[in-house]
Amino acid sequence: MMPELPEVETVVRTLEQQISQCQIRSVRVYYDKIVGDPKRFTDCLSGQRFRYFSRRGKYLLFQLDRNTLVVHLRMEGKFYIQDPREPLNRHIHVVFDLDNGMELRYMDTRKFGRMEVLPKELDLKNFHGLGPEPFDPIFDSEYVYAFLKRKKAPLKSVLLDQSFVAGIGNIYADEILAKIGIRPKMSARRLSKKKCEALVEAVQEILANSIELGGTTIRSYTSSLGVAGRFQTKCMVHLQKICPKCQREIKMVRVAGRSSYYCPHCQKS
Repeated sequence: MMPELPEVETVVRTLEQQISQCQIRSVRVYYDKIVGDPKRFTDCLSGQRFRYFSRRGKYLLFQLDRNTLVVHLRMEGKFYIQDPREPLNRHIHVVFDLDNGMELRYMDTRKFGRMEVLPKELDLKNFHGLGPEPFDPIFDSEYVYAFLKRKKAPLKSVLLDQSFVAGIGNIYADEILAKIGIRPKMSARRLSKKKCEALVEAVQEILANSIELGGTTIRSYTSSLGVAGRFQTKCMVHLQKICPKCQREIKMVRVAGRSSYYCPHCQKS
């Protein structure tokens, strides 16, 4: 499972509590591809402090003194804060030596994660073609209706499209569709204005609830910073066998190459 918006938000908030204002004394890179140019990366970050922590879609944003460090965890990326005396395992690829005596370690068993150093003043509004944030006033029923009317693709596919709205992944897309009673394969352009209003409400309610619960700890994603997500206990359809509403069997179909769970009885459209 790739961390989605609530998991990334949880990591950002937790790191802010633990390393805010810490200075990076030095950086060690053990797998170059994650950072691009390791010499530029280490030279640029050494001596800067972690000032502010935020998120854009599924990207973690660490604002430093002169730059912004952008991190995408991809499938397996995790951060650990550890004592330097603790041994490094072979999956730890980037280590930040902090002035509080601890190390911020980035572990990634599949090496898919990426880190990028950007100018501090760079406007991230259209970063990597991302659409609006789910809680941004721009993401309203009028925006959703206009966007979806141009799309023949299944609604599930559009929810996963980061240019539509930033941060939603497979789990939350399933839960959002369950909330509004729509099947994953329904054409996006068939969604009525009323259902678009319901979609916006469902997106914001489900993501806010998951953030409050610390995200979802399921399959490959677990928090590495002492925060266990509990949203998986609230899932209505994703990875479920029986619908909690009607007690009927949950079905699974493939949409855009992803496993998609729904209740045929409760999701009629």
